Amino acid sequence: MIFGKKKNKDSSNIAMMDSKVNQNYVEEKVTKIKDEDVEVVMENEEGISEKLSNASPLRKYAELGKIMFAMLKDVKKGNYPNVPWFTIASIVVALLYVFNPFDLVPDFIPGIGYIDDLAVLSISMGWIETDLHKYLDWRLAENEKA
Repeated sequence: MIFGKKKNKDSSNIAMMDSKVNQNYVEEKVTKIKDEDVEVVMENEEGISEKLSNASPLRKYAELGKIMFAMLKDVKKGNYPNVPWFTIASIVVALLYVFNPFDLVPDFIPGIGYIDDLAVLSISMGWIETDLHKYLDWRLAENEKA
């Protein structure tokens, strides 16, 4: 019982350190996103969507991925212009990270291969959740007009 408690305490410390490392990693990548990176995401929409749908740990993000792609398309077309660059960059970083098979923890490792993908997606979602809700509200309003 003593060993179990110590193990849990150490695990939570590792998880907190890992979360901070991932958050710093994501922040650094978001600040370096360029317009060309948005194009790369758009060109790879099918592959990214497929990975989100087929990797069981990432399935819960499949619908969010669709919303993110729709938002990027509407921004690119000029239909939805008032989006902070930070939001666009966060979406691009999250989706490119998921698409990249050579990330911090390779996806082919059973059981833990998607932990880093989940962390990057979760961190990004935490930052842009409000903007995604605004976008969905806008889409509902647009659909009601049509």
